Amino acid sequence: MKLHVESSGHGPDLVLLHGWGLHSGAWEEVAPALRKRFRMHAIDLPGHGYSAGVAARSFEEAVDAIAALVPMNAVVCGWSLGGLVAQRLARSHPERVSRLALVATTPCFQARPGWPHGMKAATITGFATALANDRDGMLKRFVALNAMHGPQGREAVRTFTRRLSERGVPSDAGLAASLGWLREVDLREETPQLRVPAMVMHGSRDMLAPAKAGRWLAQHLAGSRFIEIPDAAHMPFFSHPQAFVEAMESLVD
Repeated sequence: MKLHVESSGHGPDLVLLHGWGLHSGAWEEVAPALRKRFRMHAIDLPGHGYSAGVAARSFEEAVDAIAALVPMNAVVCGWSLGGLVAQRLARSHPERVSRLALVATTPCFQARPGWPHGMKAATITGFATALANDRDGMLKRFVALNAMHGPQGREAVRTFTRRLSERGVPSDAGLAASLGWLREVDLREETPQLRVPAMVMHGSRDMLAPAKAGRWLAQHLAGSRFIEIPDAAHMPFFSHPQAFVEAMESLVD
């Protein structure tokens, strides 16, 4: 079984990679504007959305499966977990990636020695425990964390809670595996080796991927620029769609 991808629009190829627990419907607010400027390819990650039946035994296997759907020389935009995938994709399949857009993401989601810009290990372990005990409740709480402290927070929670079930239930195995990637994957050593123009966007109020992680990314990615949205949280493409679309367009202008 192959990963689900929806392609539409006209222009340079743009691949969209969503975050943990959701699916490519997460881009709904900005998709109409993006289709006017790009040939958009929205992929459901393994275990998520219409790709719920697709398993990936490792992070590398997931990246390779996604790479098979990415046109040559595409702009690749990854949000949160999708940004982690996008970074490895640019490293392991450079012929596929002409530009990177890294949104509310980091090279390393878990804090560790020398890296204070991640979540505490106990926090991610708590996510895993809650996921095992009450998957649906955990997903709803995680959506709330995505929106917390951002503008239109209540609207974002309502919208994305409803959106969770629009493509069916993500697989337990897929959720657990990808949560493990958030806990284990550390791409910091690879970051300076990426030679691709990039845009890094973060919200100042992001509780899951702090803006300091975005600044670090921008400083260590050659040819990148950093965009910080002062009142945004973890979903700037939802809370500030115009700023997001303009930043995407600037990558290819």
